[in-house]
Amino acid sequence: MTIRPSDTALLDWNGDTLAVGLFENAVELTGDLATLNDKCAGIIQEIIAEEEFTGKINSTVAIRLGTGHPVKKLILIGLGKAEGLKLDTLRRAAATVARTAKKQKTKTLAISLPVYENDLAATAQVIAEGTELALYQDNRFKSEPEDKNPNIETIDLLGLAGQEAAITRAAQIVSGVILARQLVAAPANAVTPITMAETAQAIAQEHGLELKILEKEDCEKLGMGAYLGVAQASDLPPKFVHLTYKPSTTPKRKLAIIGKGLTFDCGGLNIKGAGSGIEMMKIDMGGGAATLGAAKAIGQLKPDVEVHFISAVTENMISGRAMHPGDILTASNGKTIEVNNTDAEGRLTLADALVYAEKLEVDAMVDLATLTGACVVALGDDIAGLFTPDDDVASQLQTASEVAGEKLWRMPMEEKYFEGMKSGIADMKNTGPRYGGSITASLFLKQFVKDTPWAHLDIAGPVWADKESGCNGAGATGFGVRTLVNWVLS
Repeated sequence: MTIRPSDTALLDWNGDTLAVGLFENAVELTGDLATLNDKCAGIIQEIIAEEEFTGKINSTVAIRLGTGHPVKKLILIGLGKAEGLKLDTLRRAAATVARTAKKQKTKTLAISLPVYENDLAATAQVIAEGTELALYQDNRFKSEPEDKNPNIETIDLLGLAGQEAAITRAAQIVSGVILARQLVAAPANAVTPITMAETAQAIAQEHGLELKILEKEDCEKLGMGAYLGVAQASDLPPKFVHLTYKPSTTPKRKLAIIGKGLTFDCGGLNIKGAGSGIEMMKIDMGGGAATLGAAKAIGQLKPDVEVHFISAVTENMISGRAMHPGDILTASNGKTIEVNNTDAEGRLTLADALVYAEKLEVDAMVDLATLTGACVVALGDDIAGLFTPDDDVASQLQTASEVAGEKLWRMPMEEKYFEGMKSGIADMKNTGPRYGGSITASLFLKQFVKDTPWAHLDIAGPVWADKESGCNGAGATGFGVRTLVNWVLS
């Protein structure tokens, strides 16, 4: 599929399907669309009335214009109220158009949407992102694709001539999102700690990043007892991944992105029971997947920022070597942890990863993790929890997420809740009381950060979608990649 900017006027374009955006309660046809309606004997306005199309956000109506017209079909896409227009409105509208056009067996498509705040580049980028993400299909594990419709071959972005660079930038970011989707969607027998390390190696080789893989022995020397306590039950070796992007000039700042990398989580000896969703625990490396996806995108975008991408990758399994409930682990900063629940393992791996990242003397760091079901209870499937004691980092991430179209909500870090995590025989336990579980998890992580501005993103909800929505199909979403990229570029 080729996406290309075009200076062709709406009335001059010819091909299979033309898509035009209309604002809510402003669907009286004007300009070129009114002229096209006249050429079609009023059929466009007639269908709008029949279908009661009001321009409600992401609503659509498809019209066959009949023979003798340079355009076979017209898709009208609702944009909601004009005063509520955002970049993500255009991204989602483009995604809806792309899916609708594919169902209409379109091969050539033109999209005409309004320009956001006179920013042609940003408009072209989000439209390209929306179409590419919506049309992506993961058929790696199927003998035959279920969708028999032909693929769209070309998409012309009308009114956006000269925005080739923006479309290229969109493709680079989308490549990172798709990598994250592929990693999260793949089963645990396909994505293992070994293959995660191999994926990092491929990114390093293809895009010129530095790579360090710490093996078990290396982690032992660094005293990573929390991470290795989780890893010790698995027959597969742990792989501590550290990718580094360095710009060709002096970096304006140094950042670290740390992703939870549990390629499968059975819960350990506190095994997940029936109805726990254990069969979906391949997604427990969603933070690590977003980290590698962001590395792939940043390696192509080449900003003047140094970025460290880190993931302590392992499985949480059961064997005679497994850590027991009640064991005490010592993290690499010397703090001791009483393991009162082996299914609260992600925070143990992140503890050592955060200590490692802070030693790099970065200006700020963010971790992402499918950490708690409690965050899903609080915020649902679409919104990630943002935990940070630093207002500047919070503001940066909230701005980055808004541009990305990935929802974050800042959650409290109530220090007194840490009282419930104190241990009588160690510095802390790895879980607290039942209530406020996502807060106590973030407070646990905070014990492994000294002075560096830091934020934790709990992405347990939005990393997976049960049904098609926005730019995402059902399944892995690649959540976090676009927000991370925007944060680095800001």
